[in-house]
Amino acid sequence: MKNITVIGSGTMGNGIAHTFAQFGYQVNLVDINIDALGRAIATITKNLERQITKGTLTEEEKNTTLANITTITDLQAGVENADLIVEAATENIELKLKIFKDLDQFAKPEAILASNTSSISITQIASVTNRGDKVIGMHFMNPVPVMKLVEVIRGYATSDETTHQVMELSKKLDKTPVEVNDYPGFVANRILMPMINEAIYTLFEGVAGVNEIDTVMKLGMAHPMGPLQLADFIGLDVCLAILNVLHQGFGNPKYAPCPLLVNMVMAGKKGVKSGEGFYDYSNGVKEAKVATKFN
Repeated sequence: MKNITVIGSGTMGNGIAHTFAQFGYQVNLVDINIDALGRAIATITKNLERQITKGTLTEEEKNTTLANITTITDLQAGVENADLIVEAATENIELKLKIFKDLDQFAKPEAILASNTSSISITQIASVTNRGDKVIGMHFMNPVPVMKLVEVIRGYATSDETTHQVMELSKKLDKTPVEVNDYPGFVANRILMPMINEAIYTLFEGVAGVNEIDTVMKLGMAHPMGPLQLADFIGLDVCLAILNVLHQGFGNPKYAPCPLLVNMVMAGKKGVKSGEGFYDYSNGVKEAKVATKFN
């Protein structure tokens, strides 16, 4: 595999493009919004410069990485020569199904189609294509250039060959791939999201405050970040979407999202991306403070 296409230039998409390009792959970064592509390249450049400051990258390697990325707004042109396509669009099932229908039509027959979905069924995504054996999940963790895990999800029809190729490719990115089967939430979010939801319930029921809950989990459980702050970084809208997938997929009330989470998302308080969630980020992430609502 030499030519990689990444669909979607948001946080995950630009991180995936950055990682592939840094390891020498030719990357097409596709988004319908040209301004979003500009912001993605600015973000990648900033993150590469941060690596230079830390001494893990040279100026020459930064320039080579950026040269390996081509931004494109036309989906068909962006995928026609790709060996692997990684979809990293919004966590919306209708949108993903539409994208994969188009990818199946535009991509060469031997191309592997991967989704970075954090919860949506790979089997369902594959069902709208004529290459179910070549559809797979590649769930990268945020921030992609830093985090080592890739959750590799096999759909019902995903072949051994496709799985092997993706596992080996992940290793070439200096990642640790873990193969899992296609059930709601896979492994990472099936375990993580109920914990986050329970932390929100703990706040909702007045057991403790935002800072207190996060401090208990950081100091008592050795978590690098408390669950409420982590939810803000993931995006409260994303957390809600994943919990809804779990709730609908298993039909188990233990996955029902906390009413506080539902209300916060409806109010537009989505965490870091909106400037406020459980914490207030108006002065930047490093100067975050508990949101006034929870003081």
